[in-house]
Amino acid sequence: MTQPVIYIVSGGEGTSGEQLVRTALAQFGEDGAEVVIIPHVRDMPQMEEAVRRAAATPGSTIVHTLVDGSLRQTLIRLARDHQVEAIDLFGHLLTRLSTVLERAPAGQPGLYRQLREQYFERVEAIEFTVAHDDGRNLQGLQQAEIVLVGVSRSGKTPLSIYLSTQGWKVANVPLIRGVDPPSELFEIDAGRVVALTIDPGQLVAHRRWRQRRLGLGAASGADSGSSRYIDAADIYEEVKAAREIAQRGGFAILDITDKPIEESAQEVISLVTRHTRRGS
Repeated sequence: MTQPVIYIVSGGEGTSGEQLVRTALAQFGEDGAEVVIIPHVRDMPQMEEAVRRAAATPGSTIVHTLVDGSLRQTLIRLARDHQVEAIDLFGHLLTRLSTVLERAPAGQPGLYRQLREQYFERVEAIEFTVAHDDGRNLQGLQQAEIVLVGVSRSGKTPLSIYLSTQGWKVANVPLIRGVDPPSELFEIDAGRVVALTIDPGQLVAHRRWRQRRLGLGAASGADSGSSRYIDAADIYEEVKAAREIAQRGGFAILDITDKPIEESAQEVISLVTRHTRRGS
């Protein structure tokens, strides 16, 4: 007996239809039907060809997952004209959802797959950003879409994480007075680097708050060793030195003083994309 063939006709990749068909076939053991996927069906010639293939195979079945209503109805008519059994997996469900949700479906093939891809791209961006926080994994700076630099407590990490949730791969590198910045920072496209600066008075307040929160004295974490970490005069010189490094590297400088993170993120994106458009 000739093995029956199930043709899955889809406007996208055909993944949804294949999964459902194979799930059903599993109920009949290993010797099931042959499954043939006909993807990216978007016009009449493609549908006619799919139906001709099915009609030429005795006992074949078309299973379709077309989300475009017009294409779906056309395929149903063509299958009927060629006496091919056609099973509509999405039609009744889309009609019902359209009724209960009180709006028409988008009719865009592959939309679920696209949304999933966007989700995984964001997850990848967040993972990259966490792995390249505070100067770690400098060899990966070439893969960063945005690199933030600045002195301690200038907001590099929270801004990096926020940008990563928008899908940007971000690295951040601390600028420490008296310590040469890593050479890798000057080997990448300067247009992808944004130097964060902040009013020294506000920076003093941020650092003092951090010390109180951590229950520390004059010294704090990576900046331990002296009270210079919260000394206003030293902080002024630290901010000035960081600005000079940014100017030497040709980096854009963004003042984040009193700015909400959403506004700072938008300005960073604008600076980077503006450079990209100029370079393209």
